Parts: sequence; structure tokens; C-alpha cells
Amino acid sequence: MGGGGLLTVVELFGAAALLVVIAIISIIFFEAYNRRFNNSHVEGEAIFEDPNSLNKVPCPSIFDPAEKYISLIIPAFNEEHRLPSALEETIKRHGQLSACISAVIKVMSPLCYLQQRGEKDKSFTYEVILVDDGSVDGTKRVAFDFVRKYKVENVRVLLLGRNYGKGEAIRKGMLHSRGELLLMLDADGATKVNDLEKLENQILTVAGKETDVNASGGGDSSFGVCDVPVAAFGSRAHLEDKALATRKWYRNFLMKGFHLVVLLASGPGIRDTQCGFKMFTRAAAQKLFGNVRLKRWCFDVELVYLCKWFGIPMVEISVTWSEIPGSKVNMLSIPNMLWELVLMSVGYRTGMWRITV
Repeated sequence: MGGGGLLTVVELFGAAALLVVIAIISIIFFEAYNRRFNNSHVEGEAIFEDPNSLNKVPCPSIFDPAEKYISLIIPAFNEEHRLPSALEETIKRHGQLSACISAVIKVMSPLCYLQQRGEKDKSFTYEVILVDDGSVDGTKRVAFDFVRKYKVENVRVLLLGRNYGKGEAIRKGMLHSRGELLLMLDADGATKVNDLEKLENQILTVAGKETDVNASGGGDSSFGVCDVPVAAFGSRAHLEDKALATRKWYRNFLMKGFHLVVLLASGPGIRDTQCGFKMFTRAAAQKLFGNVRLKRWCFDVELVYLCKWFGIPMVEISVTWSEIPGSKVNMLSIPNMLWELVLMSVGYRTGMWRITV
């Protein structure tokens, strides 16, 4: 009797565990299915406004011919204090640089760098796209101040209306860019903007081989670097040993676990998928950002997966990186990132997420 009662309890626990597993699997498949059209691009979702005329202007498309040499896409969510329009006045007023102001200088430095390079090389044309991902602070006002200062031809603001996530903000910026080369970078200025030359040179080297082959074969004379799909990933992998020595043991444990899941989801090839400093040719961006479905932190991993699916050459380049206070990524982000990786794996491996060629 006692043995039968024990067996019944075990069976109940087993049945309960089975139901939980079935429920989890059902939720995963349901969520993956719901996101199968996340890559759909609906015109009119993003709004480009000229702050001088206040007119809403149709956004350009990544599938149009390039009009600039390079586009910088910067996602911004509640970045009012990192994108101040009155930086010069702040420095004068305080007489010294606080940590916050130092971070701001790093944000502004892309524009200074681009201006200086453009003055030296007239063929170097650029645009900076600030994507306001539904900020509820003064980010929109500050971003428009940048437009007024650096002119609407060089700096543009995309308003998404509500918060979608970093991945979606970058995707929208990419889809509305005009550059032959497209660089995504974070608003915190953790990476030096002149490191873009490292990524640029690698892309030119890889793409240049394809253009040379095309030219020698008597191909289309208008075929250029931007027509060759190439992706360059900035990397902090060279700083890993130092980071492991300074981080808490449980942070290292979680990060190692995350890297293992990333390896299982997208395969080997890129050691640092999460560095927010990546460059793409226009042809690569057309393929990748027309298919990306993850809207938040793990879209970087999806980019690696898609590059492999399309056969797009990837190069990983070490970049200068520094820790900036105010990061929106915390330990609670890890479960959300793992959840997105599971959805990505299920979505692509089951065929629910169809890739548009």
C-alpha cells in the first residue's frame, strides 16, 4: 500500500513535470510564430522631421542608390544627458569635465571626426542618423538641436513613437540610411569613433577583391564596394582577460554561460557578438536588416546567423573600448537575451522565420 502510494506521488510529479515542459515548449513555439513577421517594414512607421520647418519628410530607403559615403546609426533611448546641445556652455560653466561630460564628448566626437575628415577629403560625405526609440525624456529636443547645429543634410532624427528596443531602432536606422557604408554605434561613446577606419579598411580590402574580379571579367563598370556584401564586427575580445579579473565571479559565470548559448545558436566565428560597433556595406545591410526579427539585445547574434546563412564575409577587428557609466544592460538582461536566442533558434530551425533573399 505504502509502495503504491509512493508510486502514485512519483507519477503525479512526473505528469506535472511533463505538463510544465509541454507548456514551456508551447509558449516558445507560440512566441516564435508570433514574431515571424517582425522583419516586415511598414512605411510610415518611422518619421523624419525637419526641426526648422517641422515638416514630416518621407524617409529614404536602403534599397535606393547610395547618396553618401558613410552613414552612422546611433540608437537613443532616454539619452537626454548624453546628447546635450549646450555642451560648450556646460564646459564653460563648470570649468572642469565631470564623468558625464566626458561621456558626452565621446558622443559628440563622431560629428567632430566626420567634419574634420570631410574637410580634408571632399569625396567623404556622411550622415548621422539618431534614432529616438520612444524616449520619454528630452532626447528628441536634444537630438533636434544637433540637427540645427550640423544641418539636416548631415544629421537626421528618426522618431519611432514608442520603445521597441535597440535592435529595432538600429534596424530602422539602417533601412532609412543613405550611405555606401553603414556603421552602427552606441550613444555612450564607449568606442572611439576613429576606430571606424579599422573596420572600413578591412571592408575595402575584402570588397576590393570582388570589385577587381568584376572589373577584370568585364563586368558592370558601376559595380563598387557598396555592392559587395561584407560585415565588419568591432570586438572587445582582446580585453576579456582583464574583464574576467575585475568582474564578480557570478557575472563571469553568467557571461560564460551566455557565450556558450550564443555559440550553440549562431556557431563559431565571432568571439564578441555584443560589441555595439559594427559596419556593413550597403549590399550586406539590405540582406541583413530586411530579415532581422529580434528587436532587443540579441539582434547582434541574429546578424551573425544571417551572415552565415547568406555567406556574407565577416571580419572581427579589435577596437578601443572603455566602460561608460549608465549602461542599460544589467544582470536581469541575461534571461531576456537567452529567451531571444531560444526564439531565434526555434524560429529559423523550424522554418517559421523565412529568410528573404
